[in-house]
Amino acid sequence: MSDWKNNKEIQLFREYLRIPSVHPNIDYTPCVEFLNKQSKDLGLTVEICYPGGPTKPIVIMTWLGQQPELASIMLNSHMDVVPVYPEKWSHPPFAAEMDEQGRIFARGSQDMKCVGMQYLAAIRALKKKGATFKRTIHVTFVPDEEISGVLGMKCFVQTDNFRKLNVGFCLDEGIASVKDEYAVYYAEKTIWYVHFTISGTTGHGSLLHKNTAAQKFQYILGKMLELRKRAESLLSSDRSLELGNVSTVNLTVVKGGLQNNVIPPVIKATFDLRLGIHEDLEALQKQLKVWCDEAGGDITIKFPTQDKKIPATVINETNPYWVGMQNAMKKLGLKVRTAVLPGVTDSRYVRQMNIPALGFSPMTNTPILLHDNDEYLQADTYLRGIEIYENILPGIANA
Repeated sequence: MSDWKNNKEIQLFREYLRIPSVHPNIDYTPCVEFLNKQSKDLGLTVEICYPGGPTKPIVIMTWLGQQPELASIMLNSHMDVVPVYPEKWSHPPFAAEMDEQGRIFARGSQDMKCVGMQYLAAIRALKKKGATFKRTIHVTFVPDEEISGVLGMKCFVQTDNFRKLNVGFCLDEGIASVKDEYAVYYAEKTIWYVHFTISGTTGHGSLLHKNTAAQKFQYILGKMLELRKRAESLLSSDRSLELGNVSTVNLTVVKGGLQNNVIPPVIKATFDLRLGIHEDLEALQKQLKVWCDEAGGDITIKFPTQDKKIPATVINETNPYWVGMQNAMKKLGLKVRTAVLPGVTDSRYVRQMNIPALGFSPMTNTPILLHDNDEYLQADTYLRGIEIYENILPGIANA
Protein backbone atom coordinates (compact mmCIF):
# COMPACT_ATOMS: atom_id res chain seq x y z
CA MET A 1 0.00 0.00 0.00
CA SER A 2 1.38 3.42 -0.99
CA ASP A 3 1.84 6.13 1.60
CA TRP A 4 -1.13 8.09 0.25
CA LYS A 5 -2.38 9.33 3.61
CA ASN A 6 0.88 11.19 4.33
CA ASN A 7 1.08 12.77 0.88
CA LYS A 8 0.55 16.53 1.20
CA GLU A 9 -1.39 16.84 -2.06
CA ILE A 10 -3.72 13.99 -1.12
CA GLN A 11 -4.27 15.58 2.30
CA LEU A 12 -5.18 18.93 0.74
CA PHE A 13 -7.46 17.29 -1.82
CA ARG A 14 -9.33 15.44 0.91
CA GLU A 15 -9.60 18.59 3.00
CA TYR A 16 -11.25 20.42 0.09
CA LEU A 17 -13.62 17.48 -0.52
CA ARG A 18 -14.79 17.67 3.10
CA ILE A 19 -16.26 21.12 2.52
CA PRO A 20 -19.95 20.38 1.76
CA SER A 21 -20.43 22.96 -1.01
CA VAL A 22 -23.55 21.09 -2.09
CA HIS A 23 -26.74 22.41 -3.66
CA PRO A 24 -29.14 23.86 -2.77
CA ASN A 25 -28.38 27.06 -0.82
CA ILE A 26 -24.59 26.71 -0.71
CA ASP A 27 -22.51 28.71 1.73
CA TYR A 28 -19.26 29.19 -0.21
CA THR A 29 -17.49 30.87 2.74
CA PRO A 30 -15.56 27.72 3.83
CA CYS A 31 -14.36 27.20 0.24
CA VAL A 32 -13.15 30.79 0.00
CA GLU A 33 -11.34 30.52 3.35
CA PHE A 34 -9.67 27.27 2.28
CA LEU A 35 -8.61 28.70 -1.09
CA ASN A 36 -7.31 31.89 0.50
CA LYS A 37 -5.08 29.73 2.64
CA GLN A 38 -3.83 27.84 -0.44
CA SER A 39 -3.02 31.04 -2.32
CA LYS A 40 -0.88 32.28 0.58
CA ASP A 41 0.93 28.95 0.79
CA LEU A 42 1.68 29.14 -2.94
CA GLY A 43 2.68 32.79 -2.91
CA LEU A 44 -0.08 33.72 -5.36
CA THR A 45 -2.02 36.95 -5.25
CA VAL A 46 -5.75 36.47 -4.74
CA GLU A 47 -8.79 38.53 -5.63
CA ILE A 48 -12.40 37.74 -4.82
CA CYS A 49 -15.25 39.29 -6.79
CA TYR A 50 -19.02 38.87 -6.59
CA PRO A 51 -20.61 39.53 -10.01
CA GLY A 52 -23.55 37.27 -9.18
CA GLY A 53 -24.21 38.76 -5.74
CA PRO A 54 -22.75 38.68 -2.22
CA THR A 55 -23.23 34.90 -1.81
CA LYS A 56 -21.64 33.98 -5.17
CA PRO A 57 -17.87 34.50 -4.86
CA ILE A 58 -15.36 34.02 -7.64
CA VAL A 59 -11.83 33.37 -6.40
CA ILE A 60 -9.01 34.45 -8.73
CA MET A 61 -5.44 33.40 -7.92
CA THR A 62 -2.71 34.90 -10.09
CA TRP A 63 0.84 33.82 -10.94
CA LEU A 64 2.34 36.78 -12.80
CA GLY A 65 4.16 35.99 -16.02
CA GLN A 66 7.41 37.51 -17.28
CA GLN A 67 5.49 39.23 -20.08
CA PRO A 68 2.21 40.20 -18.40
CA GLU A 69 1.13 42.20 -21.43
CA LEU A 70 0.58 38.89 -23.28
CA ALA A 71 -2.82 37.20 -23.19
CA SER A 72 -3.10 35.09 -20.04
CA ILE A 73 -4.00 31.50 -19.23
CA MET A 74 -7.11 30.76 -17.17
CA LEU A 75 -7.34 27.46 -15.29
CA ASN A 76 -10.98 27.16 -14.25
CA SER A 77 -12.89 24.90 -11.89
CA HIS A 78 -16.16 25.13 -9.98
CA MET A 79 -16.58 24.89 -6.23
CA ASP A 80 -20.15 23.56 -6.15
CA VAL A 81 -21.25 19.92 -6.23
CA VAL A 82 -24.59 18.23 -6.85
CA PRO A 83 -26.84 16.81 -4.10
CA VAL A 84 -26.39 13.31 -2.68
CA TYR A 85 -28.51 10.43 -1.40
CA PRO A 86 -26.38 9.52 1.64
CA GLU A 87 -28.22 6.25 2.22
CA LYS A 88 -27.06 5.08 -1.23
CA TRP A 89 -23.37 5.62 -0.42
CA SER A 90 -21.08 3.04 1.19
CA HIS A 91 -18.98 5.92 2.63
CA PRO A 92 -20.17 9.29 3.98
CA PRO A 93 -20.23 11.54 0.89
CA PHE A 94 -18.36 14.43 2.54
CA ALA A 95 -15.86 12.50 4.67
CA ALA A 96 -13.37 11.87 1.86
CA GLU A 97 -12.62 8.43 3.27
CA MET A 98 -9.90 6.45 1.51
CA ASP A 99 -9.90 2.65 1.33
CA GLU A 100 -6.93 0.28 1.07
CA GLN A 101 -7.00 0.56 -2.73
CA GLY A 102 -6.51 4.31 -2.46
CA ARG A 103 -10.03 5.14 -3.62
CA ILE A 104 -11.12 8.50 -2.20
CA PHE A 105 -14.91 8.52 -1.82
CA ALA A 106 -16.54 11.94 -1.88
CA ARG A 107 -18.97 14.04 -3.83
CA GLY A 108 -16.82 16.21 -6.08
CA SER A 109 -13.91 13.78 -6.25
CA GLN A 110 -14.42 13.55 -10.03
CA ASP A 111 -16.67 16.56 -10.63
CA MET A 112 -14.57 18.61 -10.20
CA LYS A 113 -12.72 19.50 -7.04
CA CYS A 114 -9.95 17.20 -8.22
CA VAL A 115 -9.06 19.43 -11.16
CA GLY A 116 -9.00 22.65 -9.14
CA MET A 117 -6.61 21.13 -6.61
CA GLN A 118 -4.48 19.51 -9.32
CA TYR A 119 -3.91 22.96 -10.85
CA LEU A 120 -2.61 24.22 -7.50
CA ALA A 121 -0.49 21.12 -6.87
CA ALA A 122 1.13 21.45 -10.32
CA ILE A 123 1.88 25.13 -9.63
CA ARG A 124 3.43 24.17 -6.29
CA ALA A 125 5.70 21.63 -8.02
CA LEU A 126 6.67 24.09 -10.76
CA LYS A 127 7.43 26.87 -8.33
CA LYS A 128 9.58 24.50 -6.29
CA LYS A 129 11.64 23.94 -9.46
CA GLY A 130 11.98 27.68 -9.95
CA ALA A 131 9.89 27.70 -13.12
CA THR A 132 8.74 30.96 -14.69
CA PHE A 133 6.62 31.54 -17.78
CA LYS A 134 5.94 34.21 -20.36
CA ARG A 135 2.22 34.33 -19.75
CA THR A 136 0.35 35.09 -16.55
CA ILE A 137 -1.67 32.20 -15.13
CA HIS A 138 -5.01 32.84 -13.41
CA VAL A 139 -6.59 30.01 -11.42
CA THR A 140 -10.32 30.65 -11.04
CA PHE A 141 -12.78 28.93 -8.70
CA VAL A 142 -16.38 29.74 -9.58
CA PRO A 143 -19.82 29.04 -8.07
CA ASP A 144 -23.00 27.45 -9.39
CA GLU A 145 -21.73 25.61 -12.48
CA GLU A 146 -24.02 22.70 -11.58
CA ILE A 147 -27.07 24.98 -11.91
CA SER A 148 -26.02 26.53 -15.24
CA GLY A 149 -23.59 29.12 -13.88
CA VAL A 150 -26.05 32.00 -14.31
CA LEU A 151 -24.71 33.76 -11.20
CA GLY A 152 -21.22 32.39 -11.74
CA MET A 153 -19.25 32.21 -14.99
CA LYS A 154 -22.11 33.47 -17.17
CA CYS A 155 -22.16 36.88 -15.52
CA PHE A 156 -18.43 36.90 -14.67
CA VAL A 157 -17.34 36.97 -18.34
CA GLN A 158 -19.34 40.18 -18.82
CA THR A 159 -17.49 42.10 -16.10
CA ASP A 160 -14.48 44.43 -16.01
CA ASN A 161 -12.90 41.99 -13.54
CA PHE A 162 -12.86 39.35 -16.25
CA ARG A 163 -11.73 41.71 -19.02
CA LYS A 164 -8.78 42.82 -16.89
CA LEU A 165 -7.56 39.21 -16.78
CA ASN A 166 -6.89 39.45 -20.55
CA VAL A 167 -7.58 35.72 -20.98
CA GLY A 168 -6.23 34.19 -24.17
CA PHE A 169 -6.91 30.55 -23.38
CA CYS A 170 -8.89 28.55 -20.82
CA LEU A 171 -8.66 25.03 -19.45
CA ASP A 172 -11.78 23.64 -17.77
CA GLU A 173 -13.28 20.27 -16.89
CA GLY A 174 -13.74 17.15 -18.97
CA ILE A 175 -14.88 13.63 -18.03
CA ALA A 176 -13.12 10.57 -16.68
CA SER A 177 -12.20 7.89 -19.23
CA VAL A 178 -12.81 4.19 -18.64
CA LYS A 179 -10.04 3.46 -21.15
CA ASP A 180 -6.31 4.08 -21.14
CA GLU A 181 -6.66 7.35 -23.04
CA TYR A 182 -7.15 11.00 -22.20
CA ALA A 183 -10.01 12.94 -23.76
CA VAL A 184 -9.66 16.62 -24.65
CA TYR A 185 -12.97 18.34 -25.39
CA TYR A 186 -12.84 21.16 -27.96
CA ALA A 187 -16.58 21.82 -28.15
CA GLU A 188 -19.84 21.23 -26.34
CA LYS A 189 -23.39 20.62 -27.39
CA THR A 190 -26.00 23.37 -27.32
CA ILE A 191 -28.51 22.93 -24.53
CA TRP A 192 -32.24 23.62 -24.99
CA TYR A 193 -35.00 22.93 -22.49
CA VAL A 194 -38.23 22.91 -24.51
CA HIS A 195 -41.46 23.37 -22.57
CA PHE A 196 -44.77 22.59 -24.29
CA THR A 197 -48.10 23.80 -22.85
CA ILE A 198 -50.70 21.69 -24.62
CA SER A 199 -54.36 22.73 -24.35
CA GLY A 200 -57.31 20.56 -25.41
CA THR A 201 -60.89 19.58 -24.84
CA THR A 202 -61.85 18.76 -21.27
CA GLY A 203 -64.83 16.83 -19.90
CA HIS A 204 -65.92 13.60 -18.27
CA GLY A 205 -63.48 10.72 -18.36
CA SER A 206 -66.15 8.34 -19.76
CA LEU A 207 -66.49 10.21 -23.05
CA LEU A 208 -64.42 10.20 -26.27
CA HIS A 209 -63.81 13.89 -26.80
CA LYS A 210 -61.80 14.99 -29.80
CA ASN A 211 -58.70 17.19 -29.71
CA THR A 212 -57.79 16.37 -26.12
CA ALA A 213 -54.49 17.51 -24.67
CA ALA A 214 -53.46 13.86 -24.32
CA GLN A 215 -53.94 13.19 -28.05
CA LYS A 216 -51.90 16.24 -28.96
CA PHE A 217 -49.23 15.28 -26.44
CA GLN A 218 -49.05 11.81 -27.96
CA TYR A 219 -48.25 13.36 -31.34
CA ILE A 220 -45.61 15.70 -29.94
CA LEU A 221 -44.08 12.90 -27.87
CA GLY A 222 -43.90 10.66 -30.93
CA LYS A 223 -42.09 13.29 -32.98
CA MET A 224 -39.62 14.07 -30.20
CA LEU A 225 -38.87 10.39 -29.64
CA GLU A 226 -38.26 10.02 -33.37
CA LEU A 227 -35.42 12.52 -32.96
CA ARG A 228 -34.12 10.43 -30.07
CA LYS A 229 -34.34 7.24 -32.14
CA ARG A 230 -32.42 8.91 -34.95
CA ALA A 231 -29.51 9.51 -32.57
CA GLU A 232 -29.64 5.90 -31.33
CA SER A 233 -29.59 4.64 -34.92
CA LEU A 234 -26.58 6.80 -35.82
CA LEU A 235 -24.61 5.55 -32.81
CA SER A 236 -25.42 1.90 -33.52
CA SER A 237 -24.66 2.12 -37.26
CA ASP A 238 -21.37 4.04 -36.95
CA ARG A 239 -19.04 2.84 -34.19
CA SER A 240 -16.73 5.80 -34.76
CA LEU A 241 -19.39 8.16 -33.42
CA GLU A 242 -19.65 9.06 -29.74
CA LEU A 243 -22.46 10.57 -27.69
CA GLY A 244 -20.98 14.01 -28.28
CA ASN A 245 -21.48 13.62 -32.04
CA VAL A 246 -25.27 13.27 -31.96
CA SER A 247 -28.20 15.25 -30.59
CA THR A 248 -29.98 13.76 -27.60
CA VAL A 249 -33.63 14.18 -26.63
CA ASN A 250 -35.19 13.15 -23.32
CA LEU A 251 -38.60 13.77 -21.78
CA THR A 252 -37.90 15.06 -18.27
CA VAL A 253 -41.14 16.56 -16.87
CA VAL A 254 -44.85 15.86 -17.48
CA LYS A 255 -47.68 17.57 -15.58
CA GLY A 256 -51.43 17.49 -16.06
CA GLY A 257 -54.75 16.44 -14.62
CA LEU A 258 -56.44 16.88 -11.23
CA GLN A 259 -58.82 13.96 -10.86
CA ASN A 260 -59.17 10.42 -12.19
CA ASN A 261 -62.46 11.02 -14.03
CA VAL A 262 -61.74 14.46 -15.50
CA ILE A 263 -59.96 14.86 -18.84
CA PRO A 264 -57.22 17.43 -18.26
CA PRO A 265 -57.60 20.70 -20.20
CA VAL A 266 -53.83 21.20 -20.18
CA ILE A 267 -50.77 18.95 -20.22
CA LYS A 268 -47.32 20.44 -19.75
CA ALA A 269 -44.23 18.61 -20.93
CA THR A 270 -40.54 19.53 -20.87
CA PHE A 271 -37.80 17.97 -22.98
CA ASP A 272 -34.05 18.16 -22.44
CA LEU A 273 -32.27 18.61 -25.78
CA ARG A 274 -28.47 18.52 -26.13
CA LEU A 275 -27.90 19.52 -29.73
CA GLY A 276 -24.89 18.47 -31.77
CA ILE A 277 -22.47 21.03 -33.17
CA HIS A 278 -23.76 20.42 -36.72
CA GLU A 279 -27.46 20.74 -35.84
CA ASP A 280 -29.40 23.46 -37.72
CA LEU A 281 -30.97 25.23 -34.74
CA GLU A 282 -33.14 27.59 -36.76
CA ALA A 283 -34.60 24.71 -38.77
CA LEU A 284 -35.26 22.72 -35.60
CA GLN A 285 -37.17 25.58 -33.97
CA LYS A 286 -39.34 25.92 -37.07
CA GLN A 287 -39.93 22.15 -37.06
CA LEU A 288 -41.15 22.24 -33.46
CA LYS A 289 -43.77 24.86 -34.41
CA VAL A 290 -44.89 22.78 -37.41
CA TRP A 291 -45.39 19.74 -35.17
CA CYS A 292 -47.51 21.81 -32.79
CA ASP A 293 -49.78 22.80 -35.70
CA GLU A 294 -49.94 19.22 -36.98
CA ALA A 295 -50.85 18.00 -33.49
CA GLY A 296 -53.98 20.16 -33.52
CA GLY A 297 -52.79 23.59 -32.47
CA ASP A 298 -53.44 25.51 -29.25
CA ILE A 299 -49.94 24.58 -28.07
CA THR A 300 -47.39 27.09 -26.83
CA ILE A 301 -43.64 26.58 -26.72
CA LYS A 302 -41.30 28.20 -24.24
CA PHE A 303 -37.58 27.71 -23.75
CA PRO A 304 -36.51 27.90 -20.08
CA THR A 305 -33.01 27.50 -21.53
CA GLN A 306 -32.17 28.10 -25.17
CA ASP A 307 -28.45 28.58 -25.62
CA LYS A 308 -27.05 29.84 -28.88
CA LYS A 309 -24.63 27.75 -30.85
CA ILE A 310 -21.08 28.53 -29.80
CA PRO A 311 -18.19 27.88 -32.21
CA ALA A 312 -15.84 25.04 -31.36
CA THR A 313 -12.27 25.71 -30.29
CA VAL A 314 -9.85 25.18 -33.16
CA ILE A 315 -7.49 22.27 -32.59
CA ASN A 316 -4.80 22.55 -35.23
CA GLU A 317 -1.45 24.30 -35.74
CA THR A 318 -3.14 27.73 -35.81
CA ASN A 319 -3.93 27.39 -32.10
CA PRO A 320 -0.60 27.75 -30.25
CA TYR A 321 -2.13 26.74 -26.92
CA TRP A 322 -3.37 23.47 -28.34
CA VAL A 323 0.02 22.88 -29.97
CA GLY A 324 1.75 23.45 -26.61
CA MET A 325 -0.67 21.16 -24.78
CA GLN A 326 -0.51 18.46 -27.44
CA ASN A 327 3.28 18.47 -27.52
CA ALA A 328 3.45 18.12 -23.73
CA MET A 329 1.11 15.15 -23.79
CA LYS A 330 3.06 13.53 -26.63
CA LYS A 331 6.29 13.83 -24.63
CA LEU A 332 4.58 12.01 -21.78
CA GLY A 333 3.54 9.24 -24.17
CA LEU A 334 -0.14 9.71 -23.43
CA LYS A 335 -2.91 8.35 -25.64
CA VAL A 336 -5.09 11.34 -26.48
CA ARG A 337 -8.36 11.70 -28.35
CA THR A 338 -10.27 14.88 -29.12
CA ALA A 339 -14.04 14.95 -28.81
CA VAL A 340 -17.21 16.98 -28.35
CA LEU A 341 -18.39 16.97 -24.74
CA PRO A 342 -21.83 15.32 -24.49
CA GLY A 343 -22.90 17.78 -21.78
CA VAL A 344 -22.19 21.45 -21.09
CA THR A 345 -19.78 23.25 -18.74
CA ASP A 346 -18.72 26.81 -17.97
CA SER A 347 -16.44 26.57 -21.03
CA ARG A 348 -19.36 27.60 -23.20
CA TYR A 349 -19.45 31.06 -21.63
CA VAL A 350 -15.71 31.49 -22.20
CA ARG A 351 -15.97 30.37 -25.84
CA GLN A 352 -18.87 32.79 -26.23
CA MET A 353 -16.32 35.58 -25.62
CA ASN A 354 -14.26 34.24 -28.59
CA ILE A 355 -11.67 32.78 -26.22
CA PRO A 356 -10.44 29.25 -27.02
CA ALA A 357 -11.22 26.75 -24.26
CA LEU A 358 -10.55 23.04 -23.83
CA GLY A 359 -12.11 20.61 -21.38
CA PHE A 360 -9.70 18.20 -19.74
CA SER A 361 -9.87 16.03 -16.61
CA PRO A 362 -6.82 13.73 -16.37
CA MET A 363 -8.50 10.52 -15.23
CA THR A 364 -8.01 7.25 -17.12
CA ASN A 365 -9.03 3.68 -16.35
CA THR A 366 -11.66 5.24 -14.09
CA PRO A 367 -15.40 4.53 -13.97
CA ILE A 368 -17.47 7.60 -14.83
CA LEU A 369 -19.14 8.48 -11.52
CA LEU A 370 -19.88 12.18 -11.74
CA HIS A 371 -23.28 12.83 -10.09
CA ASP A 372 -23.44 9.13 -9.14
CA ASN A 373 -23.54 7.37 -5.79
CA ASP A 374 -20.13 6.39 -4.35
CA GLU A 375 -18.28 8.87 -6.53
CA TYR A 376 -14.57 8.29 -6.06
CA LEU A 377 -11.13 8.93 -7.51
CA GLN A 378 -8.11 6.71 -6.99
CA ALA A 379 -5.18 8.44 -5.27
CA ASP A 380 -2.58 7.39 -7.85
CA THR A 381 -4.83 8.65 -10.66
CA TYR A 382 -5.10 11.98 -8.86
CA LEU A 383 -1.32 12.23 -8.39
CA ARG A 384 -0.68 11.26 -12.02
CA GLY A 385 -2.99 14.09 -13.06
CA ILE A 386 -0.82 16.55 -11.14
CA GLU A 387 2.25 15.37 -13.08
CA ILE A 388 0.37 15.82 -16.35
CA TYR A 389 -0.61 19.40 -15.51
CA GLU A 390 2.97 20.02 -14.39
CA ASN A 391 3.98 19.30 -18.00
CA ILE A 392 1.02 20.96 -19.73
CA LEU A 393 1.21 24.32 -17.95
CA PRO A 394 4.67 25.23 -19.33
CA GLY A 395 3.49 24.25 -22.80
CA ILE A 396 0.51 26.62 -22.76
CA ALA A 397 1.98 29.41 -20.59
CA ASN A 398 4.96 29.74 -22.93
CA ALA A 399 2.89 29.44 -26.10
